[in-house]
Amino acid sequence: MIAYRIAQASDAQKLRALIESGYRGESARQGWTNEADLLDGNRTTPEEVAAMIAAPEKRVLLAEQDGTLIGTVTVTDLGDGRAYMGLLCVSPTLQAGGLGSALLSEGEGLAVREFGARVVEGMVLHVRTDLIAYYERRGYSRTGELRPFPLPMDVPYKMVVLERSIS
Repeated sequence: MIAYRIAQASDAQKLRALIESGYRGESARQGWTNEADLLDGNRTTPEEVAAMIAAPEKRVLLAEQDGTLIGTVTVTDLGDGRAYMGLLCVSPTLQAGGLGSALLSEGEGLAVREFGARVVEGMVLHVRTDLIAYYERRGYSRTGELRPFPLPMDVPYKMVVLERSIS
């Protein structure tokens, strides 16, 4: 059985380990949603994860099974009935089993309850057409907006903005 809860400061180290394993490096290649072939280096720093957990406008949702962290998504209040969901991450060995969709649903519910959100948005690298299609199958639509890559790196990527009504 999967249990969901909000991350606490004491979760930062294991949360960062999950994010790194799901996005970058050799372990990420076990799953289908990784950036390992597109980007090098760390996805986060310990300080970024700690700040994310502590931020009053964010909720970092954790999914655990038998006490082991297996997935996460971060929900950010954007105000005016809007929320942003990012850093959706499922342990690479558990991907394609429905946990990502369950985390999206839990995150959307959290956005409504905690922030009064009516619309949730997310962003995906423009070259990740498989991942964009995944979000579209879950009711997200492309807004037509492309945003700059959010990390201070010299990369040729843009972010496709997707959104979904959740109220």
